[in-house]
Amino acid sequence: MRKWFLISAIVVVLDLYTKHLVQNAFEYGEHLTVTSFFDLVRFHNEGAAFSFLSSAGGWQKWFFTAIAAIAVIVITYLIRKNPTQKLFCIGLALVLGGAIGNLYDRLTLGYVVDFLYFHINEYYWPAFNVADSAISVGVAILLWDSFKQDKA
Repeated sequence: MRKWFLISAIVVVLDLYTKHLVQNAFEYGEHLTVTSFFDLVRFHNEGAAFSFLSSAGGWQKWFFTAIAAIAVIVITYLIRKNPTQKLFCIGLALVLGGAIGNLYDRLTLGYVVDFLYFHINEYYWPAFNVADSAISVGVAILLWDSFKQDKA
């Protein structure tokens, strides 16, 4: 069971470290073009995915903080209950690490630091971070696992 929590811890460390690097290297809104389709930036997301509810007046910080805290508790319970289900636990561990990384930002900064910015010409995907990536990959693994399981 420790290996699942180790995966989560690695995600948290990578997430917080990369956000720390970005905060020290960039001013808010600053861009660095890396390739023709990728920039490093420093954005602050006060909402959820894709800045959902980011301009809601402040209540959303506590709402998303509560959701993340509940998710951490539920995911921890699910990992403890199902430690032998590899794909399921890998997916949960990635989601857990990402949730903790973004929760830390919300509690300490009041927003989440986003810095990975992909685009094609002038069409930009919303900026995201390591925690968001882990959550997305974790959810994809959980979906894949749900289709692989016996339905009997």
